[in-house]
Amino acid sequence: MQGDLNSRLTASEISVIWSSCVNNSFSICVLQYFLANVDDEDIKSVLECALDVSQKNLEMSEEILKKDDRRIPVGFTNEDVSPTAPRLYSDAFYLYYLKNMAKISLSVYGVALATAAQPGVRDFLSQAIQTSTQLYNNTANILLSKGLFVKPPYVSTSNEIDFIDKKSYLGGVLNLNNRPLNVIEITHIEANIEANTVGEILLAGLSQVAKSKKVREYCYRGSEIAKKHIQVFASLLTGDNLPAPMPWDLEVTDSTISPFSDKFIMFHTSMLIQSSISNYATASAASLRNDISTSYVRLTAESAQYAKDGINLMIKNEWMEQPPQIPNHKGLAKE
Repeated sequence: MQGDLNSRLTASEISVIWSSCVNNSFSICVLQYFLANVDDEDIKSVLECALDVSQKNLEMSEEILKKDDRRIPVGFTNEDVSPTAPRLYSDAFYLYYLKNMAKISLSVYGVALATAAQPGVRDFLSQAIQTSTQLYNNTANILLSKGLFVKPPYVSTSNEIDFIDKKSYLGGVLNLNNRPLNVIEITHIEANIEANTVGEILLAGLSQVAKSKKVREYCYRGSEIAKKHIQVFASLLTGDNLPAPMPWDLEVTDSTISPFSDKFIMFHTSMLIQSSISNYATASAASLRNDISTSYVRLTAESAQYAKDGINLMIKNEWMEQPPQIPNHKGLAKE
């Protein structure tokens, strides 16, 4: 009996495998559309690799759920994507998008592995981390070979070992006489500039193709929020005479024909916001300058409100699939 109990999926394992099904079905739709609208052979090759990874992850996730007699989520299907729709983004955008999504996958699967107990689930997550790492490296190598890789700024640092001995190191919240940025703060600022740039371009394209006016307006609002956040982060770098690296050649075409369903677009937006809020929380905790951590808190609040509005829109249109949940024991007791 004990062995049977140990073979069941835990709540954490159900969560990550269920989410893996949804997220990989989503990725398959995105990559099918990208592959139907790509010219560069090198970029096409890495997109094909990413599609293969997503298809295998989806199959393995479904197999794990079926083995535990759990329902398979609907996720996304061919009805949510139209690969024959005209091109919306440039080839270069595909690379930046893949790089960003690989980073998200590494983070999500890494956290999930630390909560998993069942060997089969741990094997799946370990393999997913390995393939995500490979995908990130392949994408990074192509970005480098084409001169598109956005590197953090080079800086001069002291070789002397030192310890913080004054509270003034933390600075104030009004940007008055703050110390220069340290390399940890620079790392997070640059990463958030790049992530927001990808989000800005993605949402700018989706805002002109979504079928619903409310979805178009929501995407446009998100693009403007991302643009504002980029300006905030860039000013932190330029305030210390550091360049603010920006991806380039991220073109959005003039197409108004949507390659995705509005349900798909809203899920895509929601996923980006979740990643952004997670990034800001990590960056805030790692930033020792009070004005920087305060900025992250303020921007997180704006992102959270934007996310809430999106969830309400998804619920209103019945686009949000409910994750597995435990029985309502109190409700059953009243029946």
